[in-house]
Amino acid sequence: MNKMLTIEEFYKTKLNFMPDNLKRELGHFNVFRIDECVCNRNKPIPYSRKDYFKISLLKGKNCIHFADRTVLSNRYALVFANPMIPYNWEPLEDKQSGYFCIFTEDFFSQYGVLKEYPMFKPGQNKVYILSDEQLPQIEALYLRMFNEINSDFLYKYDVIRGLVFDLIHNAIKMQPADATNYSASNASTRIASLFAELLERQFPIETTVQRMKFRSPIDFAEQLSIHVNHLNRSLKEITGKTTSQLITERVLQEARILLRHTTWTISEIGYCLGFEELSHFINFFKKISNETPKSFRDRQDV
Repeated sequence: MNKMLTIEEFYKTKLNFMPDNLKRELGHFNVFRIDECVCNRNKPIPYSRKDYFKISLLKGKNCIHFADRTVLSNRYALVFANPMIPYNWEPLEDKQSGYFCIFTEDFFSQYGVLKEYPMFKPGQNKVYILSDEQLPQIEALYLRMFNEINSDFLYKYDVIRGLVFDLIHNAIKMQPADATNYSASNASTRIASLFAELLERQFPIETTVQRMKFRSPIDFAEQLSIHVNHLNRSLKEITGKTTSQLITERVLQEARILLRHTTWTISEIGYCLGFEELSHFINFFKKISNETPKSFRDRQDV
């Protein structure tokens, strides 16, 4: 898997320039037209993580890959990318247009919490397919971004922050995602939030020497300084799933990502995911997926 692409590398390798305000104290924001961007070559965008957020309006036929999921968009799609989840998109026809904006998390410092929104949470929907009726409303927000960023208005970046949140809110209203609300203040939601953060902090696996450290419910309970039964009850109350189920689902997702997007051996992948023996990893994968890791990988090449 390609290493994380920094925002500096994005400008240098994709756009051939470096903006003066890249290191602003309040973070960075920019907006582009896809058909005017030198990075648009009608070729698959490399599958990797970025160290910045990106929201794209894709107009054309595309195949969008997020983690272990693939979404086909025949006309219009609004795509949300964040630094935690590797992704790419593959143009399926020559005619491509649309817009995208990129920004750092610091750009929204003290202006809402991006990671609380469903499209920026692990396991949630990242691609929103738009209808002909929904497109103009979303497109208008990008056009307003262009107007604001090119203006001399003193508070233009505050306006732009509002427009980005308009994109987020419009997407949720158009196609509500299955979001688990971790924002409440009770003990169970706090435990669930801390567990999710601790689990996700171990991913993605980017080298064959990187390995999962916490694999069992007891491992997580010890890190959170609570009894494992307390952890199980809290997660069951908030998510409807046990600790083991949540861990298993995330390990399986990462296994599929690595099988699909790396050339690592199955043994190396199993080791990175915390399995001491190759047979243990094969049995784990087959029990849940009804196929071996090799069968899954071979199907991706068809």
